[in-house]
Amino acid sequence: MPTPDLPCPCGLPAAYAACCGRFHSGAQQAPTAELLMRSRFTAFAVGDTAYLLRSWHSSTRPGRLELDPGQRWERLEILAAERGGMFETQGSVEFRAHYREGGHAGSLREHSSFSREGGAWVYVGPLSPVEFD
Repeated sequence: MPTPDLPCPCGLPAAYAACCGRFHSGAQQAPTAELLMRSRFTAFAVGDTAYLLRSWHSSTRPGRLELDPGQRWERLEILAAERGGMFETQGSVEFRAHYREGGHAGSLREHSSFSREGGAWVYVGPLSPVEFD
């Protein structure tokens, strides 16, 4: 886990504890689909599989999740966000996530669907095929 006062991996200017850390700890729920997407990226970056599973829609959630220990998630770009606001029930976020693996830099581009389940934003899945660069 990152130090609470270091910058959050999601790219927003807040410290981890005040940004995605509050969602990972369960102290708060992400109020928008975009903030959920940012918190999920950060969960990949810090290896928080429990949060990733909790924030995944029950109809698409895998039974278990193992992250590649050799893959380091470094930077997130939000390309577009539609709906997904505080008073909405569905939304989508298009993003590019940059990673490094074995000395190789790459990126993953996805247009993701989000919905509310039990009042909380959750990740449903990709709206189009995931692209790797």
